[in-house]
Amino acid sequence: MAALGEAAARWAPGLWRRAARAAAAFGGCRFASGSQNPPTFGLLLDIDGVLVRGHQVIPAAREAFRRLVDSQGQLRVPVVFVTNAGNILQCSKAQELSALLGFQVEPDQVILSHSPMKLFSQHHDKRMLVSGQGPLVENARALGFKHVVTVDELRAAFPVLDVVDLQRRPKTTPLPRNEFPAIEGVLLLGEPVRWETSLQLIMDVLLSDGNPGTGLATAPYPHLPVLASNTDLLWMAEAKMPRFGHGTFLLCLEAIYRKVTGRELCYAGLMGKPSLLTYQYAEGLLARQAARRGWAAPIRSLYAVGDNPMSDIYGANLFHQHLQTRREGAARSCASILVCTGVYGPRAPGPAAPSPGGEGPPFHGHRDLGFSPGLLQAAHVVSDVHEAVRLVLGREGWAL
Repeated sequence: MAALGEAAARWAPGLWRRAARAAAAFGGCRFASGSQNPPTFGLLLDIDGVLVRGHQVIPAAREAFRRLVDSQGQLRVPVVFVTNAGNILQCSKAQELSALLGFQVEPDQVILSHSPMKLFSQHHDKRMLVSGQGPLVENARALGFKHVVTVDELRAAFPVLDVVDLQRRPKTTPLPRNEFPAIEGVLLLGEPVRWETSLQLIMDVLLSDGNPGTGLATAPYPHLPVLASNTDLLWMAEAKMPRFGHGTFLLCLEAIYRKVTGRELCYAGLMGKPSLLTYQYAEGLLARQAARRGWAAPIRSLYAVGDNPMSDIYGANLFHQHLQTRREGAARSCASILVCTGVYGPRAPGPAAPSPGGEGPPFHGHRDLGFSPGLLQAAHVVSDVHEAVRLVLGREGWAL
């Protein structure tokens, strides 16, 4: 967590200064929404369980954006879409949202779980093993990593390492590879397809100090740097009950590493909701978005809408707590709004906010984030995102 704080401290002030300069540069632009005052608030919207379930848009989302988009198809307030998904390109997610919601969503309005990895420039020149699925290499390079090796490429170089699936075991013993360059770190961008293969090869890399074709008498510690995104244990799709998320994969990897070495797996960076770094990154994008639109008024109030108490609500409340002691930056508050269209439901199984004075549900968050039960309590609980938008506009004195 110290690494996250240091990265945020290095990055956030610079972005606020750039946003301020951009706001000054755009100062002569005319506000696009007629007589309505420029907004001093912004929205952080989760996607799965708030706007969509699987590939189906939630009807309330379309109603919400009828209020947020003006007659020219422009948003009336700054909005970013903050998802813990990561197995897709940023531009592809923006196109997907545009088609579902009926207005143009720009790529820089979309924050994927691994987007803040752009800040970890000290690792961008290292040769990194990348785990996940989808456009892994493209995503890693978009984040700034210049030298990446996929799990499939590593398996092809060392086929004897992956032996769980009998059908994939090599029929003959290949010659050892001595020329394969050492791996210098691990990127965990999202849940992979073959968990047993990824778990095995990631462990091989960590235990061999980046040389999986060899063996070491003693596992090195500290181990190679590991950057991970998306700690969600569960997420909501079309199924009636929540599905395993990348947090479940991380839990498996941590348990295996601890059992094998007797030590804890350590992260050089851990991001995605509820990480503070993700919310600081989102705040900066909202400021840049406002500056581009010529909205000179600083964005003081943030509203984070989500369906998962452990990621969306916990993270928003943690950031609000942080804002109360922070001395720089424009934002002063971050209100958490919980909707009932996804993971959370008044009578649904899965994580729910604990009742005051009683026993709460099991802790579904990541071990490194700590646990403060009060941070699971949403500032507002509403039925859906349309009701959430009505609530925000009403609190800000905007016409409904």
